[in-house]
Amino acid sequence: MPSLSRRERQILDILYAHNGATVAAVQKELPEAPTDMAVRRLLHILEEKGHVKRKREGRGFLYLPRQSKKQAGARALQHVLDTFFEGAVDQAVATHLMKKNAELDPEQLEKLQHLIQTAEQEGR
Repeated sequence: MPSLSRRERQILDILYAHNGATVAAVQKELPEAPTDMAVRRLLHILEEKGHVKRKREGRGFLYLPRQSKKQAGARALQHVLDTFFEGAVDQAVATHLMKKNAELDPEQLEKLQHLIQTAEQEGR
């Protein structure tokens, strides 16, 4: 898919955060918000690029991301891993855990251990 501008990324973030939004809702959330016509144009561009779809809602439209939040997150995470950690998940996790304020509660730690065990059993 074509790359995104900073403003397009901001709009997609808003759509993911709200599971879709109208032009007015997007405009309200954008920092240094452009005109509603500019927001409409940006949403149209995102639609042309294949990132957004729209659904008629009353007299206007509700704009929705084409990819699920989970799919987009997995794609973004893979990009970060490839760009900053040469694809190494262990280095990324270690970097996160080395932050001063990074804490894992016992439930999160147990989930991570379970995911690692499951991956080992499945031979990943």
